[in-house]
Amino acid sequence: MKAISACLCGVCCSYNGKSHEKHKFKEMVENNEAIMICPEVLGGLNVPRTPAERINNRILTELGEDVTDAYLKGAQKAVELCKKYQVTEVILKAKSPSCGVNKIYDGTFSHTVIEGYGVTAELLLKEGFTVISDEDYLQEDIV
Repeated sequence: MKAISACLCGVCCSYNGKSHEKHKFKEMVENNEAIMICPEVLGGLNVPRTPAERINNRILTELGEDVTDAYLKGAQKAVELCKKYQVTEVILKAKSPSCGVNKIYDGTFSHTVIEGYGVTAELLLKEGFTVISDEDYLQEDIV
């Protein structure tokens, strides 16, 4: 079983109220090969919401509000769901302060990408899950 960021499956839960739907991921859920998770929503954040980026160990909105606790709560709930459904691989939305794998935005809200992990990706890795970004997963599928 896989877990996939809900926004990749057509759920409008991204910060701007939109999805990042990729047909392949939506199909995996429809075929009962995957469950959907949205750590931000699991953590109690609204849709839409002010954009946020990770700065060291904190998650701050573009307006300077510290939303770290909500992101950490959502990360923990995502881990619990992955354990409950015996997930072996997690596919997460690239560059997100929650779901980013290997690359995230740098916290300046300038669309600058740096090496790093979102808090959910980081916790899932710590818990022993295989984690991959949607971009890397789709790239591997092409090869």
